[in-house]
Amino acid sequence: MSSAYWLTNVRLESGYEQEHDQVIGTRTELAHIRIDGGTIAEIVPAAELIQDALPKHDAREQLLLPSFLESHLHLDKTYYGGPWQAVRPAESIFARIEQEEKLLPQLIPVAEERAAKLLDLIIGHGSTYVRGHVNIDPVSGLKGLEAVKRTLERYQDKIDAELVAFTQHGLLRSHAEQLVRDAVRNGASHIGSVDPAVVDGDREKSLNLLMQIAVEENASIDIHVHESGPSGIETLSLLAKLTEDAGWQGRVTVSHAFAFAAADFNEVKELAEQFAALQIDIASTVPIGRLHMPLPALQQLGVSVGLGNDSIIDHWSPFGMGDNLEKAQRYAELYGRSQEHLLSQTLGVITGSVTPLNAEGTQVWPYVGAVASMVLVQASCTAEAVARRSARTAVFHKGNLAAGSI
Repeated sequence: MSSAYWLTNVRLESGYEQEHDQVIGTRTELAHIRIDGGTIAEIVPAAELIQDALPKHDAREQLLLPSFLESHLHLDKTYYGGPWQAVRPAESIFARIEQEEKLLPQLIPVAEERAAKLLDLIIGHGSTYVRGHVNIDPVSGLKGLEAVKRTLERYQDKIDAELVAFTQHGLLRSHAEQLVRDAVRNGASHIGSVDPAVVDGDREKSLNLLMQIAVEENASIDIHVHESGPSGIETLSLLAKLTEDAGWQGRVTVSHAFAFAAADFNEVKELAEQFAALQIDIASTVPIGRLHMPLPALQQLGVSVGLGNDSIIDHWSPFGMGDNLEKAQRYAELYGRSQEHLLSQTLGVITGSVTPLNAEGTQVWPYVGAVASMVLVQASCTAEAVARRSARTAVFHKGNLAAGSI
């Protein structure tokens, strides 16, 4: 595909339709969009005749949306792309880790191939960014990281990525400090551990070491915290303190953060306000079941929330569709966001807060100068796309056709 071309007859949102001060629909208009060098260079009404000789690709009046961000995905240890396997029983996280230690030698040789299958899946569904978690442990060493890096190099025209050096078996428990440092020096932008009070058995020592490595290696942090109740609150509170003390504001993400799923949100409101002030993000799968994460309440307090699939068919979970629009749909359904403007704004949880219309209904995307990472969708508006998980026909990464056809 040429680096400069016209995408014609594109459906863009232009505002909300209102009746008696209530949003009842979304207005759209057709436009032609000129892409040049990976950015949006020009937007003109569809009625305007294009005079130049650049290639033209007809969008056939399909809706254009910003592409999606996959905020949490394990890229190196999946069954996806191989034979079906369901999860085998394990009575504790330690039993699951023992299973994994035996399984990793079988998964490492196919890690590159299966990571490619995962990328094909999520790109096809509209994601052009992924934060990928890669095991760093004595069993796999840096082999998983190297395999995923090779895959991402082949996909650099289709997706952007950040890699987390993730000590699934415990930072202290698996004596992984030097491996983590080596991982950062070999391409990981983030480091992470898991449930320091449970897996490592020493919350303070584990978190202090994690922050020490981050500062000394200039790495950001993305830590799995499944701990709930008082233990989880203590872990998150200490992490917030260490973040402030180290000046690591804006460089810390907590994946899962189940401690916020308290019966009374007032119990954790102060901690949420700390997270917002320190720009500590949360990555969530929008869990269903016994845990009800107060994601909208966290966002209202200023906490940035991103959604991800986590595991896609592996020894931890047989679920995961690789479709972040499905995650947005689940978010809308779980939190009762069934009205037009609420559905429309829900898209922001999978796009880094980018939506075609802002909360007031003003068109804010696309715009000249924006990166041309976008998705063509068979829907009349964003609200319909979120509610119906509408089909995606073409995915563009910086102007390049990454999936689908046009």
